[in-house]
Amino acid sequence: MSHPRPDAHRLLRAADALLVDLDGTLVDSDAAVRRAWGAFARRHGLDPGEVHRRAHGRPSRETVRDLLPAGADHAAEAARLEHHEVHDTEGVVALPGARELLARPGRPLAIVTSCSTALARARLAAADLPRPDVLVSSDGLARGKPDPAPFLLGAQRLGIEPARCVVLEDSPAGIAAGRAAGAVVIALRTTHDGPDLRDAHAVVDDLATLVAALRRAA
Repeated sequence: MSHPRPDAHRLLRAADALLVDLDGTLVDSDAAVRRAWGAFARRHGLDPGEVHRRAHGRPSRETVRDLLPAGADHAAEAARLEHHEVHDTEGVVALPGARELLARPGRPLAIVTSCSTALARARLAAADLPRPDVLVSSDGLARGKPDPAPFLLGAQRLGIEPARCVVLEDSPAGIAAGRAAGAVVIALRTTHDGPDLRDAHAVVDDLATLVAALRRAA
């Protein structure tokens, strides 16, 4: 297992709280996501690969609005996707290090996800992961990632200034949201690599690497 850059150690030691993405960071839900969005793409004659790329890390309702014409029933399509994803958790598993990270005492932690609350709970349950006290979903938010609102809300609910938080993310949209919120962002190479992660303050291979760094920093 590779080690994080030295600056990742420093950033973790300085953080008062963690704001952690769900899909691609704590859980591997890629197969389920591809099934849901692949079906959506086929219904509308779209390229499944391009649809998946544009959907990753963003609320489904926003991606639906972007991909379908103005006259389409966006709400109905988003609801159909939501139903599909909530009820299809086959293959959703915890990523290495996720269970240990969520079980660590002492450091406040919030999950901040582009999923709805129902979908986040379904995927955490499928992966047999505990829910933290603070879970920020796309429910009730006018805009999701890459807008900073989700991470700002997560920091607010923890009672900690965003600048004192470290964001753990795997997607360009999430990295942009964390930076815009004023937080420090550490990116994971679990779903993207190279230029896609260039805007993060530090990059590591996976969550297990970060958990090892947290253990050393304790």
